Amino acid sequence: MSLRFRTLRGAELAEAIPALAALRIAVFRDWPYLYDGDVVYEAHYLECYRDCPQSVVILAETAEGEVVGAATGMPARDHADVSEAYDALAKPGMEIFYCAESVLHPAYRGQGAGHRFFDAREAHARALGATHASFCAVTRPVDHPARPAEARDLHPFWRKRGYAPVDGAELRMRWLDVGASEETEKPLQIWMRAL
Repeated sequence: MSLRFRTLRGAELAEAIPALAALRIAVFRDWPYLYDGDVVYEAHYLECYRDCPQSVVILAETAEGEVVGAATGMPARDHADVSEAYDALAKPGMEIFYCAESVLHPAYRGQGAGHRFFDAREAHARALGATHASFCAVTRPVDHPARPAEARDLHPFWRKRGYAPVDGAELRMRWLDVGASEETEKPLQIWMRAL
């Protein structure tokens, strides 16, 4: 099942928002995010990428044009959900590019899409003059009852790409977990690398 990759910038994203919103809901429903999302919220959230001229979205599509994966990014200062945390981390002269989300349908994993997503976002970040790339990942307890026995730890993959957790740096975000009745706050560890 080969994939083709397409890069969208800013307003070009408008056409892909419905498919991307549905994909995000499906993938983030699984471990470790366990996110019980809705299409209206997701479509609204994705508008921040559409409206930012310096954003980038890399789509992974089947030969038939079905969107089965995507990675998003924009300068950290332009992303309302994370800009404050990154402003606090930035040192003079640092320009941080936020590699926000990577989602890929499980049937298409193991074919190198994760590397393609990072390569494309990092290249875009360098072209914008960014000095660092970063992302954040939810931290769940090792003994979380919803953790599947076959859960894959992505830390080795991220470290191989040169990312490392930033000591003491985390974001806190709220969302509704699958099976929950109200949103709860979750910690997300910030990872970063120099470009």
